[in-house]
Amino acid sequence: MKSWQFLLFFGIVFGIYFIVNYYIFIRGLQAIRFTGISKSLYTTIYLLVAAAYVAGRIIERFVAGRLADTLTWLGSFWLAFMVYFLLFVVLIDLLRLVNHFLPFFPAFITSNPIKTNFILGCVALVCVLATVIAGRINATHPVVREINIKFPKSIQNDQNVTIALTSDIHLGAVVGQTHLRKLVRMINAIQPDLILFAGDVIDEDPGSLIKRDLGNCLKELQAPLGVYAITGNHEYIGGVKKAVQYLKKYHITVLRDSAVTLPNGLVIIGREDLDSRRFDGFRRKSISELMENIHPENPTILLDHQPATITDAVENGIDIQLSGHTHHGQLWPFHYITSKIYRVSHGYAKFRNTHVYVSCGFGTWGPPVRTSSRPELVKIVVRGG
Repeated sequence: MKSWQFLLFFGIVFGIYFIVNYYIFIRGLQAIRFTGISKSLYTTIYLLVAAAYVAGRIIERFVAGRLADTLTWLGSFWLAFMVYFLLFVVLIDLLRLVNHFLPFFPAFITSNPIKTNFILGCVALVCVLATVIAGRINATHPVVREINIKFPKSIQNDQNVTIALTSDIHLGAVVGQTHLRKLVRMINAIQPDLILFAGDVIDEDPGSLIKRDLGNCLKELQAPLGVYAITGNHEYIGGVKKAVQYLKKYHITVLRDSAVTLPNGLVIIGREDLDSRRFDGFRRKSISELMENIHPENPTILLDHQPATITDAVENGIDIQLSGHTHHGQLWPFHYITSKIYRVSHGYAKFRNTHVYVSCGFGTWGPPVRTSSRPELVKIVVRGG
């Protein structure tokens, strides 16, 4: 990414982040009406949690350790609180605006504005706290979803292949070894023939991950046809070379604009992430280039982290495309946005002869909270003709 584009992008992001936090901060002051020492304490705590995520991510770039991890963890939770505080505050302000022109608030609300602000502030606090806690519980209880796919091409030796698909683990400071071990147990429990990681296995800078070797349980994965992965945008954000080397350490084959033909004739095609050019100046190959040496009778599975090029997969006769990236919004109501951006934001679809599954992911990015989707491991049973 060019330096001016980088500065412009992050300037806009930080500008929005500051405005949102300032808005919530002021509304919090108005609701509780802090004074003196309590106001200073409120301001100090607010500044700490609001700056924690950014500070943690910056520190981990230079020194991977507990300070960076703690700040990132604290700031990650604040991102969820920030979203829902913003939604509640905006809702309350909109109701007040409507009431100004079309009065409908009962007298007990309008008669004492100070008391009303305090009550609304407490209600918002309780509702946001309950939402974040529920979202955190949801994020730590993944499920196994099973789908069956049949296509006319033959699979040699065995007509049925069981695939364990997972994506968007985001292993690092927020999603740690406990969650990864849960994934490994779930994968081995379904006894897959083949294991596929559809990108974003590692979350941004892998320094802390490598230092503490959080991924050592990956060596316990078992699949006779192998374990394959592709890069996602977060591998590129954090440094793709280090991320790929770490995965290879545990015998995970990373397909980088390449294909492999399994003993049963099934072809796995792995694309570099769509953002490879933006972050690393690398132009990934087109699907047609990747399929140049693949026999048309071989069944094909395309791993493409971002489900942005489904049309290309259909036009090139891909049998199955597997993607992730969207998290299906992760936090309500963002799944409405991802559903507008992508033809498939989550789940299964079929376009002509191409089967598509987009996973909402197993981990989380940013807030360790999920309110619009439940983390999943996908068991795919493929049956050839």
